[in-house]
Amino acid sequence: MAELKNKKTDDIKNDKTEEAAEVHVNLMEDKFNELVNMLDTKHYSDFIHSVEQLNPVDAADFFEFLPMQRIPAVFKLLKKDTAADVFAELDSDLQKKIITAMTDREISSIMEDLFVDDAVDILSELPANIVHRIMKNTTSETRAEINRFLSYPEDSAGSVMTAEFIDLRANMTCAQAIEHIRRTGVDKETVYTAYVTDESRILKGTVSFKDLLFSSPEETVSEIMDDGLIFAYTLDDKETVAQTISKYDLLALPVVDKEKRLVGIVTVDDALDVIKEETTEDIEKMAAIVPTDKPYMKTGVFETWKKRIPWLLLLMISAVFTSTIITHYENAIGTYAILTAFFPMLMDTGGNAGSQSSVTIIRGLSLDEIQTKDFFRVLWKEFRVSILCGVCIFAACFIKTILVDFRLQTTTLLDNGTVQNNIVIALIISITAFFAVVFAKIIGTILPIGAKRIGLDPAVMASPFITTIVDTVTLIIYFTIASHVLHF
Repeated sequence: MAELKNKKTDDIKNDKTEEAAEVHVNLMEDKFNELVNMLDTKHYSDFIHSVEQLNPVDAADFFEFLPMQRIPAVFKLLKKDTAADVFAELDSDLQKKIITAMTDREISSIMEDLFVDDAVDILSELPANIVHRIMKNTTSETRAEINRFLSYPEDSAGSVMTAEFIDLRANMTCAQAIEHIRRTGVDKETVYTAYVTDESRILKGTVSFKDLLFSSPEETVSEIMDDGLIFAYTLDDKETVAQTISKYDLLALPVVDKEKRLVGIVTVDDALDVIKEETTEDIEKMAAIVPTDKPYMKTGVFETWKKRIPWLLLLMISAVFTSTIITHYENAIGTYAILTAFFPMLMDTGGNAGSQSSVTIIRGLSLDEIQTKDFFRVLWKEFRVSILCGVCIFAACFIKTILVDFRLQTTTLLDNGTVQNNIVIALIISITAFFAVVFAKIIGTILPIGAKRIGLDPAVMASPFITTIVDTVTLIIYFTIASHVLHF
């Protein structure tokens, strides 16, 4: 009863969430139509004020709602600060369109108002000629900062951090620290956490704005700061950084260089983007697709084909092993044709068992729940699980084969006059299913951890690749058992 009640509660919550989302979409569509009407009637001041009231993400959605030819002119109506916030949220195609229509002065104004990490993200998506024009119209300080960020490896913490953070000195009083935040915080990514550094910018601790606010004004920062530092280095993997932020429930994670000097922070919104990107990439790899950074609807047919065909060709070629095995036992199959009827069931069972293990292991590796040093512990656990699963599959397969396939007939007279013992055939099939499950789970465990060990992405060793290997192993087991029992 409790489970049913919880299920009903979850269903109600889901229904309310979907209903709220639908209401939001309808409200935004009405709002967008209202904004378009302001433009059509030339009430530009009302339009500018209304866009300022929108969240930058919703404002960016509005520009995607507009016809493409109107976007550059409408974007130029926005005030400088609003334009920068909205521009950071736009699709790269729209950014390119707007930049092309802008004057050099307008480009400079937009870039100077962007956070450095947003500017770097934008530049990494645009064509080289557009990037060159943008960089030419930024100040030397901004250009140097952007180039420094662009020099970090693509998958590193340095590539996703921002340089806009609050830094304090340990000898400041709380009153001085709050005043410092008031003066400098308007241009910072976040003011909720400040970072305490010394004269050489060495990170010493962190202090929350809440602690500053509720402490005595005369207390020093050193007295209330947290010196139990959690930080990342600039060359640390960005996925590891995102996991650290998630693990410790941080709003931001400080990033230091090899001398432990504070150079930036990774905020929780950037961590969410990294997790989304890495999860999408893993899903694509697990489905045997070369990862892409474009949304599905913005990826052309030819480009989609290029992402999918390499793995399809590789998996097709690798399937030659299964056809070779079947060809080798062609004569035996001719005598016991019934054996072929169980190929799909046995191979699907093995493939599904291998996929269960591989997906579980890949997830554990991605979340750092499993380390490569845990290999033997994980293998021993999966082996025991495979035995239990295999026994259940054996029993179910035997009962199913006798009841459904042979309809309780213990023997069958073949066309060549041979009497086929159906119970023996059922045992062959069931024993094969048992060993297929055991070997599939072992393979599904070994390959991802092995890939991680040699520096490959474990997601590559997912369903399609493991299924091909398991199919081959299953057929070898099948015909090995059948040949020994049926003497062919």
